[in-house]
Amino acid sequence: MTLQATDERPVDTAQEDRGRRRIRLERVPRTPPGAGTMVVSYALSLLALLLLCVVFNLTCVSQFQHWTAQHRLYGQLRLSLAEGSTPVGQTDVRGQLVALGTPVALLKIPTLGINEVVVEGTGSAQTKQGVGHRRDTPLPGQPGVVVLMGRQAAYGGVFAHLDRLVAGDSISITTGQGIARYRVIGQRTATIKLPGLSGDQGRLTLVTARGVPFMPSGDLIVDAALVSKGFPRPTAAIAPDGVGASEKPLASDRSGLVSLSWLMELLVLLAVGAAFAWKLWDRRAAWLVFTPLILVTSLACADRACDLLPNLL
Repeated sequence: MTLQATDERPVDTAQEDRGRRRIRLERVPRTPPGAGTMVVSYALSLLALLLLCVVFNLTCVSQFQHWTAQHRLYGQLRLSLAEGSTPVGQTDVRGQLVALGTPVALLKIPTLGINEVVVEGTGSAQTKQGVGHRRDTPLPGQPGVVVLMGRQAAYGGVFAHLDRLVAGDSISITTGQGIARYRVIGQRTATIKLPGLSGDQGRLTLVTARGVPFMPSGDLIVDAALVSKGFPRPTAAIAPDGVGASEKPLASDRSGLVSLSWLMELLVLLAVGAAFAWKLWDRRAAWLVFTPLILVTSLACADRACDLLPNLL
């Protein structure tokens, strides 16, 4: 019987154990940021949230706000026309100035597909709702120069394509005195002045922002001549160029600064409360409680902040 030699080597069990042993990572304790760093971080986060809400409000929420406002205003105008109580001058039946935001006319421009309720006043709060009538000018259909101002991009962007109007296009406006018809003359800028009117002549001036949307470089003006019979014009209660600075083209309205400051203070308090709740409560509960409150307050701040932007934006 023949014996065969075999190559057997001793197995190093200790080496195998070391190979199987997993590498353990030790967690290094993180140094918590200082109080100053935390304050700056929270402040920048709030500022970023507010800016995002402003952009979101201008591009998305404002369109819905305009739609709901027009739906409400159309019902009010329809009722006042049926009752015969639609204002036909700068004052109402009691001799008081027509309240800002009151629906006074219905503007129709078939070429642009515009069917818009016109409200009294041209400040930011009024052009949010629809096309605004400058209060120191006569109402549509009456002799003189009627000025209507509308947004270019935000809050419906009613006059976004105003530059597409050409000479000869028709415009009709329904007021408490009837339907006034205009025919477009042409376009111009504020630096170009038209000659004055005489007698019963009437002219409609449509004003909006000019340039890239949300970045106006000036105002665009479209003029139209009154071609229908003029309506009687009541005695003016506001002198020409007698409106405030906030009602002129590309002006901002600072009347809401007080409410904006209060809302921002509330937002800061909510942020502080959310920070404490994050550490003391269950985190899911903190999210559920403070996220809706902070978002709603941020949108309210953004809405007030939009009043500081040009009224034709």
